[in-house]
Amino acid sequence: PSCWCPKDGKDPELFQNVSEGLRRLYRTKLFPLEDTYRFHDFHSPALEDADFDNKPMVLLVGQYSTGKTTFIRHLMEQDFPGMRIGPEPTTDSFIAVMHGEQDGVIPGNALVVDPKKPFRKLNAFGNAFLNRFMCAQLPNPVLESISIIDTPGILSGEKQRISRGYDFAAVLEWFAERVDRIILLFDAHKLDISDEFSEVIRALKNHEDKMRVVLNKADQISTQQLMRVYGALMWSLGKIINTPEVVRVYIGSFWAQPLLVPDNRKLFEAEEQDLFLDIQSLPRNAALRKLNDLIKRARLAKVHAYIISSLKKEMPSVFGKDSKKKELINNLGEIYQRIEKEHQISPGDFPNISKMQEILNGQDFSKFASLKPKLLEQVEDMLAHDIARLMALVRQEEAAMPSQSVHGGAFEGAMSGPFGHGYGEGASEGIDELEWVVGRDKPSYDEIFYTLGPINGKVSGAAAKKEMLKSKLPNTVLGKIWKLADVDRDGYLDDEEFALANHLIKVKLEGHELPAELPNHLVPPSKRDLVVEESRKKMQDGSSE
Repeated sequence: PSCWCPKDGKDPELFQNVSEGLRRLYRTKLFPLEDTYRFHDFHSPALEDADFDNKPMVLLVGQYSTGKTTFIRHLMEQDFPGMRIGPEPTTDSFIAVMHGEQDGVIPGNALVVDPKKPFRKLNAFGNAFLNRFMCAQLPNPVLESISIIDTPGILSGEKQRISRGYDFAAVLEWFAERVDRIILLFDAHKLDISDEFSEVIRALKNHEDKMRVVLNKADQISTQQLMRVYGALMWSLGKIINTPEVVRVYIGSFWAQPLLVPDNRKLFEAEEQDLFLDIQSLPRNAALRKLNDLIKRARLAKVHAYIISSLKKEMPSVFGKDSKKKELINNLGEIYQRIEKEHQISPGDFPNISKMQEILNGQDFSKFASLKPKLLEQVEDMLAHDIARLMALVRQEEAAMPSQSVHGGAFEGAMSGPFGHGYGEGASEGIDELEWVVGRDKPSYDEIFYTLGPINGKVSGAAAKKEMLKSKLPNTVLGKIWKLADVDRDGYLDDEEFALANHLIKVKLEGHELPAELPNHLVPPSKRDLVVEESRKKMQDGSSE
């Protein structure tokens, strides 16, 4: 295609879209470096075409009975094939819940040979894992824009020592690298973080930016207990997730049953709304996430190349290979420090030292490749130039499809109608009443209005300002309230406009946001014709243009 030839004198390498661009950069610039230095044996399998094209994925992780499967059911408002729910550890498989025309289950062994699905490289984890992996397909509108991965409940205590037959943490790490959002679920009712769970969270170490925490079943305890549980959760997480930022925690009851303790209903609604908005932003940010993951991968591949080529350089050509190999593995820390200084690489970019030593034990050092500057230059060039160009394309793609967000299932109920978030509160109080809602408190506002000495039924800006400042709200907010309340824009407030200004001050003081434009139900009755006339004019001007 025409992408390769220079157009309009610009640089070559023009990409049709972001995923095609990422795929080609990976194949031509990063893969050769990975392949030469056996990156795939150490860190993560090669990326497939499906990794660049697939829908955003959400990975759910949590101890058993924290409500992972119920959470998926709540989002989709529909059962999915292969779903099992119960207080004992029921989901013992990884289930990829994806969109399909018919309901059905595809077993793991068939999944890993399907080139259209991004799971082909999972066959490396062997049969024990594949027997515990499946894809549930169903026609559900939520799944048109995201896929959800349900995972086996993490066991606590003795149960987890009875081996699963495959490396659970490594499988989760594989998924974490490829998903857009990782949701850790905790049960507010029984908050214990088992050793296996801590190990799992540590395995997700480089993906803190994708992590969100849900404190589920929070309606089963009182407000005072909830405060304590929340504090305990943050304390435990702080010790496991080593980031200076606080992880975002959403508190609520994520299923369709009545709340047991309804005291915190408002809080749960706001939290659920925030979480839904976070999930709905995934399709829009998917390209950016893939770009970000490729950059992370390229940085690790670079460091890995330096490590492997350093080990190769130290190996004797004939005698004493084994003893030298042992010595090098033991001194890996010193080799890390040397590379760090020599190539100005930050310590955070280096792979885990003990895991690296473990894999190096089984490798033949004499077969390692020596340093090939050209391969590294290609990756440097990709990071310095191509990625920046793709970044511009990401922005263009996002602007071209602003409507891309998750719909259907529980996302619909939270949108519109009287049960939409914030309906009938704050500025939208009285939205479906016949009377003007400000009229209720108007008598008390009128008393103040007449003490300000109105002339021809209106008070001046200076007089109103003095009164409005008593609310102690900042000038920027009061300026906005003035603009909304002075409906006829004459620089004065009559008694209705003054009452409206006070009503908006009350809305703001109660912690609600002000509207950008005055909603129809707040327009004073005597000004309604004026507002209708203005909007008619606007429409005419718009159509005549």
